[in-house]
Amino acid sequence: MSHRATGSRLRRLVPAMAGMAAAALLSGAAAPAAAQPSFWGDYRDSWLSTQRRVDDLMSRMSLQDKLGQMVQITRGAAGPTEVASHRIGSVLSGGGSSPSPNTPEAWADMYDGYQRSALDTPLGIPILYGVDAVHGHNNVRGATIFPHNIGLGATRNPELVRRIGAATAEEVAATGVDWTFSPCLCVARDDRWGRTYESFGETPELASSMTSEIRGYQGAVLGGDPTSIMATAKHYVGDGGTTGGTDQGNTQLSEQELRRIHLPPFREAVERGVGSVMVSYSSWNGDKLHAHDYLINDVLKGELGFDGIVLSDYNAVHQLDGNDNTLTASEVRVAVNAGLDMIMLSKDHGKFLDHLRREVESGRVPMRRIDDATRRILTKKFELGLFERPFAQRELLSTVGSQEHRQLARQAVRESQVLLKNEGVLPLSSGTDKLFVAGSNADDIGNQSGGWTISWQGSSGDITEGTTILEGIRQLSDSSVTYNRHGDGINSSYDAAVAVVGEKPYAEYQGDRPNGLALSQEDLNTIDKLRSSGVPVIVVLASGRPMDIASEVGNWDALLASWLPGTQGGGVADVLFGEYNPTGELPMTWMRSFDQQPINTGDDKDPLYPYGYGLSYRE
Repeated sequence: MSHRATGSRLRRLVPAMAGMAAAALLSGAAAPAAAQPSFWGDYRDSWLSTQRRVDDLMSRMSLQDKLGQMVQITRGAAGPTEVASHRIGSVLSGGGSSPSPNTPEAWADMYDGYQRSALDTPLGIPILYGVDAVHGHNNVRGATIFPHNIGLGATRNPELVRRIGAATAEEVAATGVDWTFSPCLCVARDDRWGRTYESFGETPELASSMTSEIRGYQGAVLGGDPTSIMATAKHYVGDGGTTGGTDQGNTQLSEQELRRIHLPPFREAVERGVGSVMVSYSSWNGDKLHAHDYLINDVLKGELGFDGIVLSDYNAVHQLDGNDNTLTASEVRVAVNAGLDMIMLSKDHGKFLDHLRREVESGRVPMRRIDDATRRILTKKFELGLFERPFAQRELLSTVGSQEHRQLARQAVRESQVLLKNEGVLPLSSGTDKLFVAGSNADDIGNQSGGWTISWQGSSGDITEGTTILEGIRQLSDSSVTYNRHGDGINSSYDAAVAVVGEKPYAEYQGDRPNGLALSQEDLNTIDKLRSSGVPVIVVLASGRPMDIASEVGNWDALLASWLPGTQGGGVADVLFGEYNPTGELPMTWMRSFDQQPINTGDDKDPLYPYGYGLSYRE
């Protein structure tokens, strides 16, 4: 029997036990004095309704306790003792924020350290711990890294995406983490935007269908099974439609168009019971979303009926007055009154709490707003079972990077491949074709995984465990495979050449490409070398968005859009060799020239390849 199951049964038998007192009783130690006042509280009784437990706990909380619940702070800014002393409700690891060593076991140790400190307070309220697990538990070295969302959109397979969410939840829960800031439900309307790969595609219908991932993360009911973690629908609302594709920019649309294009995936997420919604950095017609009372209070919470946690983005409240460096009382007041329940911060948590306390005491932030936010946060903690199961589920550690999950990822890679051109050269023959492989992304696990992998922006090189596309090709080929990154040494003796090219890793802001989406000169030179040999050239494009290739593609014999496949490059090889018939369909309209940006289905522009396009070997 697992430790968590044992703890759950014991707490049902002794519902009045609190925080560390319960942990102490489980271990045979004496209960700490600080936990004594919370022993006789209904909120400790797991047989009671969540509403009754929340009501009871809130009746025992001071203003300091309630305000602390509304803070989410980065682990680098506050250790366990600091989190406990401020009664902080949540901690996060941003991209690249990991313990040392970066192992699943070290993550579990770190998480449990925070949780023990939170439980060793008078009320023993556990924390929520959040991460950007956006394509697997991608901060953790050795975890399974699935294709980024743009590739999953190409699969047109919501059930596959649900299974990916469930597998990710297992790996996340193993390390103790309760909350993922995923899925990204932005509808990407401009390829210049650096977060295009975080989108499932350019239509609201496609993004809405992939809200199935929420069911994967949370299960049928949030907290209904041990692997359930809380999902986040982000970024509310319209961040994929900013003018010029500028990250954190301005979405200039009528309300009718905002509702038609960008709101439907969030409506679907709310109907699926998503536990949290993250607000976008961006603006709508010049008004910052983090200050938008109408879109948050009236539309999201009112019209859509969302009853979960509305979360800010990272330090976004600092931006409301135009000065990113200083947090003011006015910014705190405006954001909280606009409906934000929890504020994500990398700094200034003490200043935030001071500002908010004064705003409440002055009446400028109503106490009913604080109670509403606190109620929403506590409700999710009870629903997740954190009061009964506060610690990492170490019995699940074997699932992190497991063979089963890697096989699922390989299947996702297979289904995400979009064959855009084939002049009879594909599929390759594994038994007879002598192959030459080249290109900047052929043998680089970091490049093929993209941003949000181990670090925020991602990086090139051997950053985690997995199979590169070159390794996948070599595993399937029974014939000679020669590799040279730059294409040096190719000659006419080869049956075909495979150039794996595309983009280097990037994430938000740094990934914006306002001046062009052409391949790098290195990649173009490599392809030219391969072409000069006279052998058929297959281009495999590993990128986070469509690239500006119309002037080049006529010289290629085949083109396969592989997107950012993650750690299982064997799935790309499966399609190249015909082990899997390509079924992927474009989730984005492919530009004929960069000047067409933005280009989307239905806008009467002439694309190179239309939305939904994709060839197979059996046509």
